[in-house]
Amino acid sequence: MTYSKLVSGNLSKLGNLPELLCEIIQYFRNDFSTLYSCVLVNKLWCRLAIPLLWEDPFSIYAQNFQFIEIYLCNLKEDDKTEFNEYVKQKFVNMESISNCSSTLFNYSSFIKCLNTNKVVCSIENWQSALMDDIHSDLIILVYRLLFKMFIENEGNLHSFEVEVRTFNDYNYLNNIIELILQNPNFTCNIRNLMFFMNMDPKTNIFSLLKFLCFNFNSISSFYIGYEFKAGNYTLFEKCLTQIFNTKQNLEKISFECDDFILYDSFSSSLKNSNIPNTLRIITFYKIDFEKIIINIQEIFNQLNVLETIHIIYCSALNSDFVQQIINVIRPFKLKSLILKHKPSPFQVESLQLLLQKFGSDLENFEFGKYNFRNESKQKLFKSIIEYCTKIKYFSLKNIDFNLSLNLIENIKKQNLNYLNIRFDLYCDDDNKTKNLGQILPSKLEFLKLELIKSSDLKKFLENSQDTFIKRLFIKTKVQRDYLGILTYIKKYIMKKKRVKYLAILFDHGELICCNGLLSSNSTEFRKFYDCIYKDLVSLEDEVKEFELYNIKVQKYDESYIKAIDIVNN
Repeated sequence: MTYSKLVSGNLSKLGNLPELLCEIIQYFRNDFSTLYSCVLVNKLWCRLAIPLLWEDPFSIYAQNFQFIEIYLCNLKEDDKTEFNEYVKQKFVNMESISNCSSTLFNYSSFIKCLNTNKVVCSIENWQSALMDDIHSDLIILVYRLLFKMFIENEGNLHSFEVEVRTFNDYNYLNNIIELILQNPNFTCNIRNLMFFMNMDPKTNIFSLLKFLCFNFNSISSFYIGYEFKAGNYTLFEKCLTQIFNTKQNLEKISFECDDFILYDSFSSSLKNSNIPNTLRIITFYKIDFEKIIINIQEIFNQLNVLETIHIIYCSALNSDFVQQIINVIRPFKLKSLILKHKPSPFQVESLQLLLQKFGSDLENFEFGKYNFRNESKQKLFKSIIEYCTKIKYFSLKNIDFNLSLNLIENIKKQNLNYLNIRFDLYCDDDNKTKNLGQILPSKLEFLKLELIKSSDLKKFLENSQDTFIKRLFIKTKVQRDYLGILTYIKKYIMKKKRVKYLAILFDHGELICCNGLLSSNSTEFRKFYDCIYKDLVSLEDEVKEFELYNIKVQKYDESYIKAIDIVNN
């Protein structure tokens, strides 16, 4: 339609070119490499692309976090003075940052999405690249100054995610709560609100949550989760009930919690709120349905416009739960069924009934690690092939490979776009990856091969040359030199430009030996990890060579696509 606008009118209509170009560039919103290229075309393209690149910089992986320095260059004079004095007293090597000149754009005014945990992680990564020791006082200062700058430069948030997973997260957040409460314009237009707590919330956290929920009717998506036992159940339940009662335009809600209070508050609010007339999408994430003791059927029957349910990494999906879902009177679609990775009492018959009822609309499916007998596996795979006709995301973990190949070959004819395979290290079928390479569709958005042996990887690369993969993520078992693997990657992937993004993790051993003994955040664990694993992104010369072929190398553990990401986007 945009093209027809350009060619159907006379030359005078080309005055609308900037507007049309802006509309076109919006399609590249999440394609950062293309947006970077747009910046280099001319001033107009640069002016249109820059705001998109700076809407959510804290969520862009595989970067050097230099954008933090760019933000600091735009501090107001009094804030820059405060930062300069701190730097001069303690960090001589940061003086060049404090003395930098202002930038071409007011980048902080472009901010649209903020996640408090990601902001903290970005500042920590930026600081660790400049000095060896972690300085919490510096992180707190930069954290506070950034939020102050976003507010003063009239940043207009569309998505705000309060994510507290560590004590440091809470400590940093505590320094900006009052700032947010005093500036309602900063969050008045948020459409997506996330609130996740990994510790018993204090009074000021409740104040922030109620402030965000009660004052703004713009919120259409609400993600609520916590992993703690609330010390004050009455206060917490009252807060949740009030939130649900006040939401007039809530279209999507996501739960990440096993606490009955949350669902009881939600259920009791249905009679006194507008939720039954607006709620279209519900996501259950990491829920143990046995713990919450909830009548799913009764709740779903009250939701007048419910369209879609996503079930992701939940447990206790037993026959009772399945029967409740099937017996819901109001029609809805089960679009995601991502099963837990460990053995559970899930019955094959129950899963078959679920697939028979909802399989025609299922788009995201992950088969967990279940100890079924071969006969049961065959029945289950047959049901998937028979009923599931729209699968886009498919994940298999340590499943019989011959059965899996047959399944992949059938669903690839549909809409298969994301494929995640975790290999069985003890399977010695030499032809498995050769056959996998031959049956892949001609194009995939994402392919992840986990724990694939180096010999199997070579066969896969040789036999998958007709497939273009936008994002290829490989975790390979390497017995000797990883450079031999890179030779095949360059021959079959790089030189033929078959991928756009590439991540490879070379695995020299297992971390089982230290499981539970070392903290994942400790220096000792990091040293041990670096001995066991080598990430392609750490090999600077190799990364530069891939870039010559327009292939972006990313960090394996931070950049791969998860099922929850696909659902949320």
